[in-house]
Amino acid sequence: MVTNADLEVRLDTTDEWIRTRTGIRERRAARPDQATSDFAIPAARRALESAGLDPDDVDLVMCCTATPDHLFPATACLIQDALGCKHAAAFDLSAACSGFIYGLATANAFIAAGTYRTVLVVGAETLTKILDWTDRSSAVLLGDGAGAAVLQAAEPGYGILSTYLGADGAGGTLVQQPAGGSRQPATADTVAARLHTFRQNGREVYRFATQIMGDAAERALQLADLDPAAVDWLVPHQANYRIIESAARRFAFPMDKVWVNIDRYGNMSTACIPVALSEASEQGKLRRGQTVLAVAFGAGLTWGAVTMRWAMGNAAAEVAE
Repeated sequence: MVTNADLEVRLDTTDEWIRTRTGIRERRAARPDQATSDFAIPAARRALESAGLDPDDVDLVMCCTATPDHLFPATACLIQDALGCKHAAAFDLSAACSGFIYGLATANAFIAAGTYRTVLVVGAETLTKILDWTDRSSAVLLGDGAGAAVLQAAEPGYGILSTYLGADGAGGTLVQQPAGGSRQPATADTVAARLHTFRQNGREVYRFATQIMGDAAERALQLADLDPAAVDWLVPHQANYRIIESAARRFAFPMDKVWVNIDRYGNMSTACIPVALSEASEQGKLRRGQTVLAVAFGAGLTWGAVTMRWAMGNAAAEVAE
């Protein structure tokens, strides 16, 4: 665990500065010997156990991540092997912080089409591996962890009610890891220039996020023919507490209907929403029959929202120490 007090020692920042601007008090960080799959695998295993399923029941493993163990093979293949899902296809999905929403939408489409019966969707990140720990504007934001969910066809009126996805590649440079791909392969110069670390234009991202979170949520509600008053839980991407508050105000959601854990975990990118769903379910606050609105935005730029009526607690989480 990395607290704000820990960061005060290494950065020109204070606990008050971090809390008032982001809402973060602490975040989890992977050890040097841990990778994304080290969090994804136990979360996925517990999700299967929660759903009462065996690895052989899984038809598809999808890992939504911006920090895979390797460029290839896919981290999903590592998860598939570790769990023993011998009959499952596997692939990674990259949509940054919107990844888990994209994953739910993809799994829903596969199941609705009859292509797959049981899909394991994992959102996992080790973002602290790509942080520039000398940059106070970004080093305070990110944390590591994983969440997973098992999707199957639900009885009428339950499960995913609507999905809405969007993207605007013109904003691709606002949040990025510039080097490490084919555009700027790793060299001594790119490493020295810290081009392999997380970069963002915080001001522009904040402006974009405060608008798109509400827009995406509204569109998903329209597609499900739901009034905001029918929503029991708003589960937003945990990027900034002020952004979360802005989305809640737009729909007049009281904050006690909004799941917030950014204070404890920071921004875990694709892991934010599945970890939140797991927590809410395990604590008995998210119950069968309740309506959930989950919404996220991320690099790409990408965004998305899902409405669902909770059927069972088949989600699990694993966060760094």
